[in-house]
Amino acid sequence: MIIRAGYELIYDCPAPVGMLLMINVHRSRMADLLSGTEIIYTGGAVPRVYEDRYGNICTRLLAPAGRMVITADFNIADSGLPDPVAWDAVQHEVTDLPDDVLTFLMGSRYCETDRLSDTAWSLFGHVEPGWARVQAIVDFVHNHIRFDYQRARSTRTAWEAYQEREGVCRDFAHLALTFCRCMNIPARYCTGYLGDIGVPLSPDPMDFSGWFEAYLGGRWYTFDARHNTPRIGRVLMAVGRDATDVAISNSFGRAALSGFKVITEEVT
Repeated sequence: MIIRAGYELIYDCPAPVGMLLMINVHRSRMADLLSGTEIIYTGGAVPRVYEDRYGNICTRLLAPAGRMVITADFNIADSGLPDPVAWDAVQHEVTDLPDDVLTFLMGSRYCETDRLSDTAWSLFGHVEPGWARVQAIVDFVHNHIRFDYQRARSTRTAWEAYQEREGVCRDFAHLALTFCRCMNIPARYCTGYLGDIGVPLSPDPMDFSGWFEAYLGGRWYTFDARHNTPRIGRVLMAVGRDATDVAISNSFGRAALSGFKVITEEVT
């Protein structure tokens, strides 16, 4: 399968401002690219790229005063297979986990393990460890939260999503991965492209999507608490402890996002 993906981001800056962007595909998907991934910046911005500790490709630049438009349009190969399901994937003892995985057991900005630990154990402590336990968490979160794009809030935490019972894909992911961490299952936040491939078309404008991965059986597996079904055509952009680590843009001064368009579609 070939997927066309890309975006147009428009920023208005009253004065030059430093920015940190995460708008490339993840290192793990670089080999699948079928066309150049040149990112075009208007206004004379000069980007510099580096890789962070999670394998995310990050971009630093000084955005000029006025309007800056950032665009990309590329093709990427995909297996065309849905997210893998492995009911026999085991949960590791904490003492057996690799060193670089331990950070994904800890609480973080949007994932308050301390506030949700007792709740997690009361809800999922009786479920068999491993894939079944993660799936039970996903099932619960999928049914507990009502998706409402109009009710999105950038400051909503996992605890608040649990209490308010509404949110968008990032809230589903934050609550589910927090419950996983409470149950000693490493879990990390993911962002990327997820088009309407193999499912009915959504009337909503295309956006970047948020899901999570859990570490079971010696590898990371994809879980999606919002959709709660294996999906086709995910294109990973970034992973981290939570949405803080994978923000599409961070500006160190005033920079208004005035336009936002995402493309994700199968090439037929």
